Amino acid sequence: MKIEIYSPTIRRKEMDAVLTAMVEEKIGPGDRSRLLIQTAKEQIGFDYALALRSPAVALHFALKALNVKPGQAVIISALSPRYYLQVLQDLQLTPLFCDVTYDFPCLNRDLIENIISKNSQGYEIAAIVLHHTLGFIPDTASISELGIPVIEDISQSYGSTYESYGVFCILGLEERDMLTAGGGALLFSMTKKDSTALRGFAGAANEYFLPDINAALAVVQFKEQQRNTERRRDIVKIYINACLSLATRTKHKRFIPVNNTEDNCNYSFSLVLETGLKDVITYAKKKEIEIENAFENTIAGAGGCSDCPVSSSLVLRTIQFPMYPRLRSQDVERISRLIMTLP
Repeated sequence: MKIEIYSPTIRRKEMDAVLTAMVEEKIGPGDRSRLLIQTAKEQIGFDYALALRSPAVALHFALKALNVKPGQAVIISALSPRYYLQVLQDLQLTPLFCDVTYDFPCLNRDLIENIISKNSQGYEIAAIVLHHTLGFIPDTASISELGIPVIEDISQSYGSTYESYGVFCILGLEERDMLTAGGGALLFSMTKKDSTALRGFAGAANEYFLPDINAALAVVQFKEQQRNTERRRDIVKIYINACLSLATRTKHKRFIPVNNTEDNCNYSFSLVLETGLKDVITYAKKKEIEIENAFENTIAGAGGCSDCPVSSSLVLRTIQFPMYPRLRSQDVERISRLIMTLP
């Protein structure tokens, strides 16, 4: 039986919540959307949040809340989601692409300072958008000391142990985000000072806000988050043990958390391969296990930037394995054996 690369963690509780919303014929933005915000506030402790239709809308609102002006620049990682580029284009902002390192797929202060020093066009930098790529967490505290407003995208890292230093945070609720509502995002601020600008969007048209049918699903996802995170942690331990055997034969390697601890959410399990992806994907296919390019849907993966050699190399060499709470124990064992025997 084939093991798919991804399966949303939708159980009976989530289905019951969505069906109840449908039966009550309350599927547009309303009470359940407000319940979602209250539920998330209890978990995260933010001051104010908006429940929006997509992460793209959330990023658009976050940048507008920073009062950006056409012609300004925004620093983003080359491994950020592709939709970032469209949002920046719509706001007439210039992306300044920042590379990563081979050990860690997120931005750090040194890399950002290097981009700032190379700003030969003299762009005024309006913001830095920090994407927590593959669930890894950048050193936001250090980056925020640069004095440039920071927007954090925690869509792939929710459930980790960290403290937010961003002016605004985006928590995507798309199909492959850490939590899913089948689509949507929360945009929130941790302080009253930063909340003031977000409150200005509260009167936007309903078409910008998350429908109740999606919010109903997300509420349950929040409540089940700890259970799902613990399951992910158990799976990753098995995969890591498999990597110990792999390391004796190949130079495939894992990314290293910036604080070198196990306090992340284990959103995914990836390996940077010694060579290209083709042979490994073919080998896994023979074992009826689906694996994929970890960065296919990033800016670099779409060929959106040419001056980030490390990111471009990682796009060609980083593989992602099935890593979701609904994996059966026997499936986890099959995947661990695959990891141990990779060519």
